[in-house]
Amino acid sequence: MAHQRFQHCIDECISCAIACSHCATECLKEAQVKDLAHCIQLDLECAVICRSAADLMSLGSEYSYYHCTSCIEVCNACAKECEKHASMGMEHCRVCAEACRKCAAACEEMVSVV
Repeated sequence: MAHQRFQHCIDECISCAIACSHCATECLKEAQVKDLAHCIQLDLECAVICRSAADLMSLGSEYSYYHCTSCIEVCNACAKECEKHASMGMEHCRVCAEACRKCAAACEEMVSVV
């Protein structure tokens, strides 16, 4: 099966999507939610692209490479934004940033072998 070759990347994308969705939900509960609007937007976008990348890889799609290249960019942007908030004690942002960095690394590995 074609998708087994990229199982690690698929797993990291799914984990990242879950972390991003959770982060967005937790950001919405923060007192200064307006200050987190960019973070929430990136969380939601990152979750979508990570799920899409995982789906395409599981299909063995010839477009996985292109989608994972975009996934790297969005994951890095989301991680950078979440790291700002994590430094202020927001644990959900720390977890999200870590998941985004792992996902970006897995996608970089994936695109380097196809």
